[in-house]
Amino acid sequence: MCGIVGCVLDKPAAPTIIESIKKLEYRGYDSVGIATLTDKINVKKGSGQIKDVDNAIKLTEIDGNIGIAHTRWATHGIPSKENAHPHCDCEDKISVVHNGIIENFEELKKELTEEGHQFKSDTDTEVIPHLIENYMKEGLNLLKAVQKTVKRLKGSYALAIISTDEPDKIIGARNESPLIVGLSENGNFLASDVPAILKETKRVIFLDDEELIELTKDDVKVMDLDLNIKEKTVETITWTADMAEKGGYAHFMLKEIHDEPQIIKDTLSESANIKEIVNKFKKFKRICFVACGTSYHASLIGEYLIETELGIPTEVILASEFEFFKKTLDDHTLVIFITQSGETADTLKALKIAKEKSETLAIVNVVGSTITRKEGAHHVIYTRAGPEIGVAATKTYLSQLICIYLLVAHMAENDELLNKLEDLSEQTEKLLSKEEQIKEISKKYKYASDFFYIGRGFNYPTALEGALKLKEITYIHGEGYAAGELKHGPLALIDNNIPVVGILPPGPSYGKTYSNLQEIKSRGADLIVLGSKNDKNLNGIEDKLLFDNEIDEKMAPLLYIIDLQLLAYYISVAKGIDPDKPRNLAKSVTVQ
Repeated sequence: MCGIVGCVLDKPAAPTIIESIKKLEYRGYDSVGIATLTDKINVKKGSGQIKDVDNAIKLTEIDGNIGIAHTRWATHGIPSKENAHPHCDCEDKISVVHNGIIENFEELKKELTEEGHQFKSDTDTEVIPHLIENYMKEGLNLLKAVQKTVKRLKGSYALAIISTDEPDKIIGARNESPLIVGLSENGNFLASDVPAILKETKRVIFLDDEELIELTKDDVKVMDLDLNIKEKTVETITWTADMAEKGGYAHFMLKEIHDEPQIIKDTLSESANIKEIVNKFKKFKRICFVACGTSYHASLIGEYLIETELGIPTEVILASEFEFFKKTLDDHTLVIFITQSGETADTLKALKIAKEKSETLAIVNVVGSTITRKEGAHHVIYTRAGPEIGVAATKTYLSQLICIYLLVAHMAENDELLNKLEDLSEQTEKLLSKEEQIKEISKKYKYASDFFYIGRGFNYPTALEGALKLKEITYIHGEGYAAGELKHGPLALIDNNIPVVGILPPGPSYGKTYSNLQEIKSRGADLIVLGSKNDKNLNGIEDKLLFDNEIDEKMAPLLYIIDLQLLAYYISVAKGIDPDKPRNLAKSVTVQ
């Protein structure tokens, strides 16, 4: 949620900052603003999308080689120009952008108001420049004023701060909200996420909680909260700038779906690394998956795999609910955290709880993210999906599944499953062959108000994920159900106005799932069925998406989901919705 970019350059900052902040639109936002330093603080901001605000007030036409910018996702205060960042002190000498939530802002605001400070917004953030103002009036420099300020803050923050009193630098701070440093030949950067600075540099420092940063054009100092200098590793990012661009596709989501054949191959190359991790494991009596959203659905498939292949009791727990299960942990439990960003607030909180008693493993896409570092999980598997800009997860979900399948295959020493995974890479060229057919189906169903998705066993989570994709980017109500649950309530809702997506691969569950689809068909519902090319029972169904017969129900989650992603995408486009920017949603949920 929200995005920060700051830079100290040898050239005008605004054009670079605005181009960089655009690369963080996927994080979700409702307003944008920029502040630069000349002989004063120059601020431009407004509510709405970057392109619209830029057209109205020309965000790049602002002087200064030092600047900070922000895209805001409203938490305290409605989306408005007044509540947009940056925020300033009473004398407009200090400007701050902030990601996170200041939990004690009300008591701080009351204290500051009684001292005579005047506030212009309803945000929690605005207490920060006023606190800094107080400490600088006491004679402290900017760095020490920020140090004293953050020690008074309760909650999460990533901060970038500039002041007219020290016009050659930016001070940054991080606690429970991501912030990185970028090092370039033209100067130095702060940002919330790597894609913001890929065009400028691939040399990055990942900051840890309770760290302060002093950033000038030629130098970066990272300190703890007592201002002790810390030695930090400079990482080289392997992602290219092109990987974070649309590459000629209409939307990032479509590009990222088209990336999936290559992602399958790239993630399968992690097999040897995963085997090394498995060789370090002890005997586990219980396994827990911890995840949110799409990663939760990947975890459910992991539960089916582990219990059928290994016979180890397994459960999947939402990260936001994990603290209620902490007394069930012990040293014979493996807790697996699945997260695209490695920065999800609920997941990181759950990790701290789990590490006290259990062994932990993270499956994550972003190298250098919090969950991968020293304070992170005991073991880390990287999904190798590259940057995912579309808010609705596509290629990262598939790469998570590949990692789970590889993990279970190595834990079970199941060579047959490993061979099937290798065979999967040979089928990648066929994966998008049904795209034109899906586009035509989407036109037929774009006016639906409800959808149902059904599947059994390994494909029940696929039904859940297909429904989630539909809800996220089309705003059509979609529900995923285990096929066997139809007679326990959902069947009452089936009529000729509701399309039903049936997931029907060959395998032991086929007969019962097919019977469930017949029950639905007899009640007049339209069916969209995903199944085998050799299935003659599907001859009378108009809308069907067919796969090679060797893709059985255990392997189907790895391929069938691609068609469901495309179905949601093309319905979204048919409805005139931008699938890359679903309303109210953010890519990375960094506050609880």
